[in-house]
Amino acid sequence: MSFNTFGHMFRVTTFGESHGPAIGCVVDGCPPHMALTEADIQPYLDRRRPGQSRFTTQRQEPDTVRILSGVFIDEASGRQVTTGTPIALLIDNVDQRSKDYSDIKDKYRPGHADYTYDIKYGLRDYRGGGRQSARETAMRVAAGAIARKVVPALNVRGALIQMGPHRIDRARWDWAEVEHNPFFCPDAEKAALFADYLDGVRKAGSSVGAVIEIVAEGVPPGLGAPIYGKLDGDLAAALMGINAVKGVEIGAGFHAAALCGEENADEMRMGNDGKPVFLSNNAGGILGGISTGQPVVARFAVKPTSSILTPRRTVDRYGNDSEIFTTGRHDPCVGIRAVPIGEAMVACVIADHYLRQRGQVGEPPAWPLLRR
Repeated sequence: MSFNTFGHMFRVTTFGESHGPAIGCVVDGCPPHMALTEADIQPYLDRRRPGQSRFTTQRQEPDTVRILSGVFIDEASGRQVTTGTPIALLIDNVDQRSKDYSDIKDKYRPGHADYTYDIKYGLRDYRGGGRQSARETAMRVAAGAIARKVVPALNVRGALIQMGPHRIDRARWDWAEVEHNPFFCPDAEKAALFADYLDGVRKAGSSVGAVIEIVAEGVPPGLGAPIYGKLDGDLAAALMGINAVKGVEIGAGFHAAALCGEENADEMRMGNDGKPVFLSNNAGGILGGISTGQPVVARFAVKPTSSILTPRRTVDRYGNDSEIFTTGRHDPCVGIRAVPIGEAMVACVIADHYLRQRGQVGEPPAWPLLRR
């Protein structure tokens, strides 16, 4: 009855709680001879780390990762490489403030999983949400850093494209801008608006949601399998597994319902390199659950955090009506730090399907196919 592991060939198991001594993960199925050090993982964790701007929780966690197993110094090259055995990673928790939660330990926060954890297990770790906290996602980001190394030429990037009701102008999309503002926003003009907008939300003690877009380039064609191993199905499950995510779409997604067949179907032509070229990408790089070789495009919606200062009606675990407001350190928009988490989950799923394909098929068939 353990559900703390995802993936088949590239398997990730996470452990730990928000206010426990540490969080960690075990990555199993990683191929041997891949160069890997803490320095390969840390930059991705630094992008997710809290307390880097006034727009995220002020919990100060350095999120310094340690590799405990699964690597060895290759004498021939002098590099530290993976051995093919489980890779254990650990991050110490250093800035817990459990007293912030003592006043609400018996009350259920509306919108959080307090009630569902209690009704399932009969007890819950109220300190920062315990296992339900987004603190756990740091380990997914660490695993994603390893996953990016598994697939040759894979490039996974994410961006925040909507905050509250405000959407970016896609005509101003600039990937370089994503790393130049605290919102991972590809539209510099809209990032400035987000700053003023979120300042108002934060000062009011409220919160807002966001939409994140992940684009994976360099995905080989042929990944995924019918019927129950679809690449888009596993991507949707992985992204829905991120805290506070309430919706996922691939390619045109829900907008496809407004298109006619002529608009939605991605037409094809032969390219100069002898390979087919798609003239659009409404499919998001996936047809029939199998990758086409186009960029894989996924978006997910993140709800507003339910930890707000506004008093809310609730009940306690003993069956009494009550009222609650949440103190402590919280993100006014949890969607901001969801960008590197979404990237990591997409990278892990693609790495898993890449290894599955290699295990079942080996070398892909030569294209174009021979006439029979």
